[in-house]
Amino acid sequence: MRIKMEERSLRITGADKTFFNKITNTLTKILIPTKIGINGMFISIKRNNVIKAFEMYTLDDDHYDNEEMEKKYDVAYEAYLGALDKYVMDSIYKKVKNNTASEFEKNALSKYYEVTSLKESEYIEYKYRKQKYLIELDYEGIKVSAKDKIKERYNKFYLSKMDSLYKSILKNYSIKVADNTNAYDSTKEWIYTKIFYTLEDYIQNILSLKIETNNDENIKDIVSEYEKYQAYEVGKLDTRDNIEKNMVLLGISRKLFTHSLPLIVAEQCYEKLLKDARILVQDTKIATKRERAYSMLINLIEDYHVKLLSTKVYWDSTKERDEYKAFWKSYQEIAKLKETDFIEYIKQKEILFIKNDRKKLQEGKTDYSKIGKYYKRKLVDYGAMRQIKNTYQSEGKYIKVKEVV
Repeated sequence: MRIKMEERSLRITGADKTFFNKITNTLTKILIPTKIGINGMFISIKRNNVIKAFEMYTLDDDHYDNEEMEKKYDVAYEAYLGALDKYVMDSIYKKVKNNTASEFEKNALSKYYEVTSLKESEYIEYKYRKQKYLIELDYEGIKVSAKDKIKERYNKFYLSKMDSLYKSILKNYSIKVADNTNAYDSTKEWIYTKIFYTLEDYIQNILSLKIETNNDENIKDIVSEYEKYQAYEVGKLDTRDNIEKNMVLLGISRKLFTHSLPLIVAEQCYEKLLKDARILVQDTKIATKRERAYSMLINLIEDYHVKLLSTKVYWDSTKERDEYKAFWKSYQEIAKLKETDFIEYIKQKEILFIKNDRKKLQEGKTDYSKIGKYYKRKLVDYGAMRQIKNTYQSEGKYIKVKEVV
């Protein structure tokens, strides 16, 4: 009898396989929201634990053992991340698999896989970006559903941890940029792109929140720079706009990430932008657009010299240091004209920048012959260079001569 029952059971299962699959899928869809609810409650507990541990750790009280508080905070933080990671795999993954996920959940899972794909090739970046991703995912839910008191408490933890993670990510990129071996692409274009992307991501999501909540008194002196950046958040950006935007990002980074993005790396980032700006000027065919690109290049040169080189302490050679000292002295002398003759101040400053940049281009290996000619025309227009014929005839031959400056 038992054998017959087993045979009958097998026959039914085999005959109605499609029917039973439908039932199973339906049950799974019904059970997933329950699973999410359980995970949500579990995450809430872990979140509260990490907030409490963070508050105790950052409490300025001599009665507490700071080292012990730090250990408790680290343990609570790891448990919190574990709960969030479990939520992604237990809930979001199953909802996407069963085609019941929202667009937000689909995008969340896509980003999760994007981050985890770094694990084999870029483990350090993966380690920090995964933490950042999980915390951001929870924060999106808190913004929508949590009470104001919970939001306020969580924001302090969120901003502190995000500051730490962004600094770690940028420090990792800085090490790669400063690496002179052949381990990475010699042009390092992709690393520069990542640096600018990370800076922009921070300003959009963290700096904006700090300004909104008045959470950090140290950011008051960069609000004006942040407002400059906001001008590039609207509309489609062309190449010139993107270079200008990245220039603003670098300017802000000099105040926010002086250790994570040290001067030697920021200098290379500026030089990358200068290279892009020069190429844009010399490759732009339309006169009005070329003038706008040139104006942007002049602003970038000033930013590079004032915001970065003026703070440089260690130079590769005494010659470079002395040359910059001479440049800076001239720049300061010209600055005195700003109050008495603004037009002359702009003119003399531009002449100084052109001559200085032109000298650098002549010493470099990149072909900047087109922009060199453009610089010459500018100097002639300003009366800083006399234009003479560049050839003369002698014994039936044309002999080239140099321009007089």
